[in-house]
Amino acid sequence: MKRALISVSDKTNIIDFSIFLQSQGYEIISTGGTYKHLKSNGLNVTEVSEYTGFPEILDGRVKTLHPSIHGGILASRTKEEHLQSIHDLKIKTIDLVIVNLYPFFDKLNKGLSEQEMIEFIDIGGPTMLRSAAKNFHSVTVISQIEDYSLVIEELKKDGNTSLATRKKLAGKVFNLTSSYDAAISNYLLQDDYPKYLNTSFEKVENLRYGENPHQKAAFYIDKTKNGAMKDFEQLQGKELSFNNFRDMDMAYKVVNEFSEISCCAVKHSTPCGVALGNTIVEAYQKAFECDPISIFGGIIAFNRTVDEETARLLITVFLEIVIAPSFTGEALQLLSSKKSLRVIKVNNPVSDSIEFVKVDGGLLVQDVDHATATDFTQVTNSAPDKKQLEDLIFAQKIVKHAKSNAIVVASDFQALGIGSGQTNRIWAAQEAIERAKEKRTDQLVLASDAFFPFRDVVDTAAKNGITAIIQPGGSIRDKESIEACNEYNIPMIFTGIRHFKH
Repeated sequence: MKRALISVSDKTNIIDFSIFLQSQGYEIISTGGTYKHLKSNGLNVTEVSEYTGFPEILDGRVKTLHPSIHGGILASRTKEEHLQSIHDLKIKTIDLVIVNLYPFFDKLNKGLSEQEMIEFIDIGGPTMLRSAAKNFHSVTVISQIEDYSLVIEELKKDGNTSLATRKKLAGKVFNLTSSYDAAISNYLLQDDYPKYLNTSFEKVENLRYGENPHQKAAFYIDKTKNGAMKDFEQLQGKELSFNNFRDMDMAYKVVNEFSEISCCAVKHSTPCGVALGNTIVEAYQKAFECDPISIFGGIIAFNRTVDEETARLLITVFLEIVIAPSFTGEALQLLSSKKSLRVIKVNNPVSDSIEFVKVDGGLLVQDVDHATATDFTQVTNSAPDKKQLEDLIFAQKIVKHAKSNAIVVASDFQALGIGSGQTNRIWAAQEAIERAKEKRTDQLVLASDAFFPFRDVVDTAAKNGITAIIQPGGSIRDKESIEACNEYNIPMIFTGIRHFKH
């Protein structure tokens, strides 16, 4: 007789699957909770403790860890010595193992105590899965509910699963258990830089393509941590692309630099307009004015509810995405007139603590740049006034998100020119100043993501009406820049914090 061992935490579709297995002549063995569920639904099931002749102990922590279970799973059907050994010990073969694990993933970030979390660490489940997966030449193992239908189809057709299918299902087991163990390891270690870097990411969907049509891509979510790009709601619009994810991640991170009402426009993973406002519509209008050309086909993010007045302006421009923590009903009705526009409601705060950069044959891991200077060193004879200081701090929060070399020129809590991705700082400064002067020429301040290697940025700034400068400092030629600022009577402050973004 064929035997199936079933032990599932998630009991979705297990009744129908078990009824099918019995119709195919399988004897079903099951554990406590699953046994009761199957029995109460009229199935003929043998409880594991009856099958092994040994009771569950330690509050159910030990029930399937028994030679009658693992001998029956691990015995190779092609090795005579294996078959003789289990025959002598009166152990029966088990041909099908269906297990899904205690919901450790789901209990993370729920505020449970350490002792409560420990009880969700599954021991018997992964052990049965790994045993069955190792012996995939003889045993079919199912670790995911989505695979019930595949096994049913093959059993109906041939009375057994194919070797190719068993091998694939075995691979899924080790894929799952490695991720499961990684989540437990990370929970216990609480170390962003352990000896072995293990991650637990689950694929949500395949994307149409990556950065370009010839590149494959998929979107995965972190099973151990929350974040803005996890569990968001797409309220309307086309499916999201690889570039969409990167851009809206950037845009939402920028607006969350501010406690004040803010708006950010992003194009090609680079801010092209950022502003604060007394209202959400004012913030949008000021962000739009920074670069009305680049914003076309871009992503717009807000850190407040999008209202009807703002939505009326949004639908007058071609945009890829509008992302915000919430939308009024009137705003959603207006935005729905743009069928292709993706409207994204974010449910989780920005919370990444580390970030990864893949290099050929390795992986770079670093802390996310959450630093924002609050203490400043006045290095010039004159100090910025209150308004200049507020604008400098505003510009500094933006420049950290622009690609290096990066310069931001701003005034009145509005980015007016953003120069980014240049191979030298003077080009970035010239680009930012030129764009800013298209809108206004007075009360401009300048922020730099890194120190000035020469005084040329100060000279250019002075010639173009820049009234104050903020930069990290730290160059061996700082004295030259300071002297230049004093010559022009431009106040400059150092933050001591560099914000390279490559």
